[in-house]
Formats: sequence, C-alpha cells, structure tokens
Amino acid sequence: MPDAPIKIELMVLDLKVPVSVIDAGAKSLLNRQDTYGPLTEKQQKVLKRIIRNTLSTQRLVNDILELGRSREGVMSCDMFTVSSLVSTVLVEVFDLYDPGLADSIRQTETYDALCETVDQKGVKLDFNRDTWERSVCLDLAKVRQILRNLVTNAVKYRSSFVEISGNVDASRLVLIVRDDGKGIPKADHQKIFDTYFSGNKSMDATIESHGLGLAGVMVLLKDMGGQLNLVSEDGDGARFIVRIPLSQAG
Repeated sequence: MPDAPIKIELMVLDLKVPVSVIDAGAKSLLNRQDTYGPLTEKQQKVLKRIIRNTLSTQRLVNDILELGRSREGVMSCDMFTVSSLVSTVLVEVFDLYDPGLADSIRQTETYDALCETVDQKGVKLDFNRDTWERSVCLDLAKVRQILRNLVTNAVKYRSSFVEISGNVDASRLVLIVRDDGKGIPKADHQKIFDTYFSGNKSMDATIESHGLGLAGVMVLLKDMGGQLNLVSEDGDGARFIVRIPLSQAG
C-alpha cells in the first residue's frame, strides 16, 4: 500500500515554534542588554536582520496555512473597515522594507495624516471618505494576504510611486494597486500568476521574488469567488484590480 501523501500544511505548521523561538531569542538579546550584556552596533544590525527575516518567515508560514484553509473551503466572516485593512497591510509591508515608516504609520490617527506619512515614501492613497470608513464582512486573513501581496509586489517593482485605491458597492469590495514600474509585457500577463515565475530572468531576482505571492492571490480570489484584472503594457507600469464579493452579513 503506497504511503499517504505528505500534507505540506502540516510540515509548515511545525516551523512555527522554532521560528518563534529564534525571534524571541534575538529580541531578548537586543532589548535586554542589561541582562545579557552590551552589544556593538554591528551586532545590533545582525540581530535586527534576524528579526526582520523571522518576521518574513512567520508571515510566509501563515500565508501557506491560509492557502491550505482556502483550498479546503474554510472561510471566515469578519467585520472590518477598509481603513483598518489598508493601514494594517501598510504596516506589515513596511515592517520589512522600512521599520521607521511602519512605526510612523502605527501612530497615525486620521486618513489625512496617513496619506501625508506614506506620501513621503512614494505611496499614494486614493479613497473617498465613505469607502475609507466603510465596514465589510469578509475573511480578513485572506483579504489582508491578497492586498499585502499586491502592495509588496508593487513596492518591489515601482520606479517612484505606488498607488492604492478602491471602493465598496452593494455587492463587492474593489481594491486597486498601481505602480509606475517597467510594466509587464502582454505575453507575460498570464505567466506572472504561475508559481515560481518571475518577470526578471536573473537568478537573484527569481530567488528574491519567487512568484508565490501573485499565485497565492489567484488561489485565494478563486476560492472567495473574486476576480483579478491586470492592466499593463511593457514600460508603462502595472495596475491590479481585485473584486471580491461581500458576504451576506456585509
């Protein structure tokens, strides 16, 4: 009798504890120097790099587990505002790229203050007040993963700016992420949603941008009954438009 197939999600789940231990240990060394001894500037930089990478690994683990839940048809209905969704995603993205900006985002209390804070780093928000304050009922973990992957992708490939916008109507949440990067040739429009595909053919770029993000977006959207449209030409940036049906409670 052949062995039962290994369930990847169970293997990934086993990573959560050791990654958490590494994260906790690095933070203790960094934040409790009165107990463990002083650190040089170079040592602090190494520990901060460890912490950033454990955070990235933790999110990747959670994303893989969420994809597994999605494939099994597990859906939640969470009430959340568009403002909390976008703000949380910006913090998650810039926790890795620019921790100082992430801290500033956490401290903002109004839409105008958030726009001003992120605009300094080339991120533009374009929401009307009704949409920004609107509450919707959707699987928050999945929607957050979708938006985070799209924003991360846009930040990676932008030339000078990323724009996040959207709206809510009676039946769906629409999110739009645009960048002014090199764009995507039409021949690659479908390929970029394949796992492991990278528009940049260099090996370094392929490792750094392994393509799981956009492939994951497609899996989550399909399971939620949503759609994704890509508008892009070679040399003319890219615009990703996501449409997600609202749950009845929304």
